[in-house]
Amino acid sequence: MTTTQGNLASLSRFIFKAPNWYASLTFALFIAALTGVAAFDSRFVLDDAWQGVFFIGFPTAIAGAVTPWVDRRFGGQLTPNRASLLALICELVTIAFLTVAGVVALVSPRLGQNFVFDVLLVALASIFAFRLLILMAVSRHSLLVAAVPASVQTVAAAGLLAVYSGATAFILDNPVLREMLARAEQAPPEIQGFIPADFVLLAVICAIYALAVWLFLVVIDQPWRSSLGVSALDFLRGFIGHIAEGSDELEAFFEDIGEEAIVPVTVLAVRRPDGTEKARFVLPMIHPGPMGEIGGGNLPKRVAAAADGLAFPPHATAGHDFNLVTEKEVDTILDTAEQAFEDIEYTDEATVGHRLTEGEATLTGQAFGDSAFVVTTYAPGCADDVDYSVGLSAMSEARSAAIENVLLVDAHNSNDGLEGDDLGHVVPGSQRSFDMIYGTGRLGEVLTDAERGPLRCGVAWDETPWTPKEGIGPLGIRTCVFEVGDHRTAYVLVDGNNMEPGLRGRILDAVDSVDTVEVMTSDTHIVNTVEAENQVGQAIPEADVVALVADLVDRAVADLEPVEAGMASDTAEVTVFGNDRTETLASTANAMVSLGGALAAAFILAVMAVSILIFLVAGV
Repeated sequence: MTTTQGNLASLSRFIFKAPNWYASLTFALFIAALTGVAAFDSRFVLDDAWQGVFFIGFPTAIAGAVTPWVDRRFGGQLTPNRASLLALICELVTIAFLTVAGVVALVSPRLGQNFVFDVLLVALASIFAFRLLILMAVSRHSLLVAAVPASVQTVAAAGLLAVYSGATAFILDNPVLREMLARAEQAPPEIQGFIPADFVLLAVICAIYALAVWLFLVVIDQPWRSSLGVSALDFLRGFIGHIAEGSDELEAFFEDIGEEAIVPVTVLAVRRPDGTEKARFVLPMIHPGPMGEIGGGNLPKRVAAAADGLAFPPHATAGHDFNLVTEKEVDTILDTAEQAFEDIEYTDEATVGHRLTEGEATLTGQAFGDSAFVVTTYAPGCADDVDYSVGLSAMSEARSAAIENVLLVDAHNSNDGLEGDDLGHVVPGSQRSFDMIYGTGRLGEVLTDAERGPLRCGVAWDETPWTPKEGIGPLGIRTCVFEVGDHRTAYVLVDGNNMEPGLRGRILDAVDSVDTVEVMTSDTHIVNTVEAENQVGQAIPEADVVALVADLVDRAVADLEPVEAGMASDTAEVTVFGNDRTETLASTANAMVSLGGALAAAFILAVMAVSILIFLVAGV
């Protein structure tokens, strides 16, 4: 991938699941109680805690419960879990504002309690603006419509302040209403002192902040509409939906910008003489990205679940332009793989494993009948994805040597991360691309002329004790050993996204029970919910990986038995990111992240300056 694509993939580090609404509410009330103990000074600690829950936690609870109800009445899609998490964040923001104001007031006694009141008004306006931004993104309301559910938390807090601070006593003449809505005597002195004019100021500040939110979104949205023809709010809504609750809204955005593509899907199946499947290699020429389980990020696991034997889903020669836009596209891939599987003609003979070097490329493979299984790597050099067209050209070169089907694997087994401008992407016209193309053609000629012999196969699998956070996906480590005559060739598949430089070489040196061995990774993007370059060997000891692989190869050798094997290929029509769209999306998203923060800071400073000016004028 390129640097910009790597930066886009690194957005996956923000992925998390929103807690259930009751968890957010419980935490909000707990924080409110602690804040009450710190802020209020009554005779009893429990009374202080209760006042914190009432004056701070109660508006949060109202916002968590009422906001999704109001939002959905306007056709929105805010869920209780999201609404409660949003309310909790806003509560924490308000507490942070008041904490800073309290410290400043202590340091500068001249500012006094009125300064804290003014900061509280700014905090209430700020959380209104933040909620407005989120609701416009999540539910795609207009500014005026989104302002209604966005104002719930601010209105609830302001309402409590008005009733218990004494502000309503200035405007209520009816004794019954004063008894119900003017309760300053029941409130702690710390919140008393507001007047009706303060709430007029709050309304004015909220209106200014809403205008700033609208202007901010217009500025941010312009590059998206001009370059991609979609709104930044679509991306923001999808991203928030995914990180909050794992929804598929982000996939809907990707589908809007995607392009149709025809991709080969090749299957190599190995079965016992009784017809039971022993192993299955499935290689669709797509990229398992972009991040987490979005699109085809979980393709390897889906492939494994669909096979009867031990499944091996290695990485194809395709980059991020061939990310599937939605997970449902995986179904199309699996259906096509099943069709190819049904067309396989089996043979009990194969060639021994051959290895040759062409420039920087090392190619390992063997033939099963008139089809070839080929694995390419640039190790010990560092490389990342191979461009789709380079892979197609290499496969065509092999077919010119009388090979019918080619399962061409990008081993994806040596990379030095996402540093620098050149991340090792093998593009058309590069020396590496010709190394692969010519090398595949040469290997095809070797395999065409090579002698065939009876085939035996053994497999082994370990789920491993490691997790995606440590760079290993749910498929763990899988090994397949093919024996022809007295020659054994082992293929190792690690369910991860590339490997630390040198690890592949240490594995090859440690495995001594076979004649030839190659290591591959699946490029699963499940492991990229931590960081974009969470490679195998980065978070776990390399010695442990080497020892486990060596043990699995030995176990696969012990499992050797006579088999038949065959290969077939078919094509699938799927929607992928498309040529140049990934780069455009990555560049635009990265610009939004980097410039958006600076732009947001500028807007915040501007509205804060306007707020200060309003307070100064009102004070006069």
